[in-house]
Amino acid sequence: MSIDAYLNPDFIWYKKLFFFLISFVAISLCIIVIALIQRLRARGRDKEELMEDFEYLLFDQIQRLFEMIIAGTSVMMFSCSYVIINHIYTLITTGAASTDSEALKLLVTAWSEGKDFVLLFLICLSCVINTLVDSFIIPLTRLPRNEKATMRMLGMFYVIFVLIYLDRVGDESQYGPVMMYYFGLMVGRFVYFDASFRDFLENLKNMFFNLPYLVVNLMITGLLYYFGFSMDFFLERNYYIVGIFYTQLFMLACVFLIHWCFRIRYPEYRKKTN
Repeated sequence: MSIDAYLNPDFIWYKKLFFFLISFVAISLCIIVIALIQRLRARGRDKEELMEDFEYLLFDQIQRLFEMIIAGTSVMMFSCSYVIINHIYTLITTGAASTDSEALKLLVTAWSEGKDFVLLFLICLSCVINTLVDSFIIPLTRLPRNEKATMRMLGMFYVIFVLIYLDRVGDESQYGPVMMYYFGLMVGRFVYFDASFRDFLENLKNMFFNLPYLVVNLMITGLLYYFGFSMDFFLERNYYIVGIFYTQLFMLACVFLIHWCFRIRYPEYRKKTN
């Protein structure tokens, strides 16, 4: 397979538009389900109090879902980058592909001499991108820092579940090194140097109460991923993780559109709570 195949030239603009619309419908349906659940939970209460609580909880949960998608996309970017760089390195070093690009030559040298440092740089880059997206591009102002940290932790769990699945179906890539990095980061998140047992329990509690957003993200991604492959939007000759990353990018674009529609229409949605 050539390096250019990762760009998927057959995935042309009208297919991308159709896939975007399907992704938009999927995320919108999740938001509608969240709203219906909140309506059912608030039945029998005073109307004015009901509307205040309904909006508060609804917008809070919507932003948690959005943070989950942003975190999943950022962490998946690191995983996908690892797979693609490792494959390009293999193609060039085995002679299956050749290039005169100085950038690719530098990449091969850096990968062969300092692979661990490149992986560390990619992890830091994914964290920076996550912060830029949820602070400036899709500013989730209702979520305090500790809640965002919890959703980012769940983003690592999300990617680990995805990598375990890809490892089982066998797409000829090695995900062990990536999973070990994530496991190390998660252990550091739960058991850090000055952490108390109470901090540990608090982290576990926050993660437990936000597990539904992890499940929803897995469901949306899985359905859209299956749809993309069944419609030949993604290339099977690519590693499957590339199709998942494409899916995450389209979900992120939908989140961007929905977020700004809510932000313009509902003043309560953009209220700062941290």
